[in-house]
Amino acid sequence: MNPCLVAIEGPLTGHTFSLPDGDWTIGRGAQNHLDLPDKGCSRNQCVIKRSGRAMEVVDLNSHNGTLVNGQKITEHELADNDRLQIGASVFVFHDGDDQSALDSSLTYHTIDLNTSEFFSDAGLEDLDLDQVLQSNQNLRLLMRVSTLLHSFRALHDAQNTEAQTSLARHVIGLFMEILPAESGRVLAASPDPAAPYVVLAQAGNPFEADAALVARLSTERIAILLSDEVTSTLAAPIISRNEIEAILYFTASGRKVFRDQHLQLLTALAGMAGIAWENAAMIEWLHAENDLLREQVRVEHGMIGGSARLKDLQKQISRVAPSNSTVLILGESGTGKELIARAIHRNSPRSAGPFVAINCAALTDTLLESELFGYEKGAFTGAVSQRKGKLETAQGGTVFLDEIGELSPLLQAKLLRVLQERELQRVGGTENIKLDIRVIAATNRDLAEAAGKGAFRPDLYYRLNVVTLMAAPLRQRPEDILPLAEHFAKKFSQQCGRRIAGISPQAKAYLQSHSWPGNVRELENAIERAVVLGVEETILPEDLPETVREERHGEISATLYEEAVENAKKQVVLRAFEQAGYEHDRAAKLLGLHPNYLHRLIRALDIREDLKSARSR
Repeated sequence: MNPCLVAIEGPLTGHTFSLPDGDWTIGRGAQNHLDLPDKGCSRNQCVIKRSGRAMEVVDLNSHNGTLVNGQKITEHELADNDRLQIGASVFVFHDGDDQSALDSSLTYHTIDLNTSEFFSDAGLEDLDLDQVLQSNQNLRLLMRVSTLLHSFRALHDAQNTEAQTSLARHVIGLFMEILPAESGRVLAASPDPAAPYVVLAQAGNPFEADAALVARLSTERIAILLSDEVTSTLAAPIISRNEIEAILYFTASGRKVFRDQHLQLLTALAGMAGIAWENAAMIEWLHAENDLLREQVRVEHGMIGGSARLKDLQKQISRVAPSNSTVLILGESGTGKELIARAIHRNSPRSAGPFVAINCAALTDTLLESELFGYEKGAFTGAVSQRKGKLETAQGGTVFLDEIGELSPLLQAKLLRVLQERELQRVGGTENIKLDIRVIAATNRDLAEAAGKGAFRPDLYYRLNVVTLMAAPLRQRPEDILPLAEHFAKKFSQQCGRRIAGISPQAKAYLQSHSWPGNVRELENAIERAVVLGVEETILPEDLPETVREERHGEISATLYEEAVENAKKQVVLRAFEQAGYEHDRAAKLLGLHPNYLHRLIRALDIREDLKSARSR
């Protein structure tokens, strides 16, 4: 019996999970080997590492922790009958040496079945059930197969070979326990025409599958049992959405032979696997649709562009937003720091609460103190009534402190107390008012340097610098210039009631060559000016500000310029693939690009054939 986990409490109570060699992850997410539907379980909860009979559970910095025998652990070597607790779920670990221990962990209800009536429709009246399902152990194995197959998500994506291989490895181990097989393999179609198949997983003695038999299975889509005096072969396809996803292939010899019952059993198991595969394909599609909708929401919020830097920032926002941590946003003026803050608030649990933005450089110290903390009646001349400050009005929501580096030392001290104690006193008041707010700050200054020179309180800097996000300047993400320009052109054409059909190639060349020291704000102002002052339906170079046009010298045409840029990009990409040994991910790393963006760049530059030719040399 293989080592296993038996669920005795929680949503999977009564289920048994075999533990294979290698790493086996548990979490509330489709990428895990066991997707545990438990609210107390983190997306990546823990991993069980098996090497032979040695088993170790390692917590993956989960939110609620992983408990073994009631104690929270970081790493723990599992022993027989250890209790693993994750949220409301409890599992008992069995090392597989004592079958009676496993039996005592489960309670069974027995139902007597008439074998001949049960299988009459399939023409199996003479089926010897004992030869196929040997006792309750094999019944449990069947239940484990069903549970395992349906616990895997996101298997259908052709790029997700790791998930497919993991499933195949688990399936082959379980099926080898059920069938009297000496060897087994899970095969998949090969992308190489010279090879009939690829091996996803195997168990038992090494062997070569019969290519003709595999071809017949793929063509006729039937399960096959072949026997002679020496060997016996059993194979069946896994079919999902009318496509063959994999082939189960087993061999036996000597006393171990396959019979008709085993053929029927394998056919049923392959059918179970096909249904699970189809369900996984649907979940994969739903995840893709969800990602698409999230991308669309980001665009509506103003996150325009497709550069690797912007996508990385969006991923960081999605990870930071659900927490309540203080965030410090760094970046040059005009890079959209407030936009980032609003995106964090909008995607946080506080989204229903207020978002209060305060520019710390726009007011004098006295006025800013009153704006932030409020005041009591009679606190100073003109304070004829009590007034709440911006921090207090943001209860249940988010406060955005822009230009935080401009705060005076006095206000820095007061803000430090707010961050530490989550409470404040109004100007002229004595009552401590509790605050339930999230603080997001932004600055274009180097606060670390200012803190080192004494120009900014170090203790306040460390309080603000819990999570830091960097808003990259526009010159570092030139791929976003034209999408942003087209977005602003559409926006201002609607506001001004003018029809703008697009941006001319010559104007695009000027936009791409400008360094944009004012970043997105400067670009937005430039396009607004072009829409307001232009007379044509297309934005022309003369519609742009002189500061944008004066950086292009000479009489080089836009067409020649764009051709030169495109040829330079092609050469850089081809050289990167040559240095990376034509490995896509390594080439993307050398270029400093996301692998997905590199795919799109290759399509846009139309250099697929060039890469294939270079690789085959």
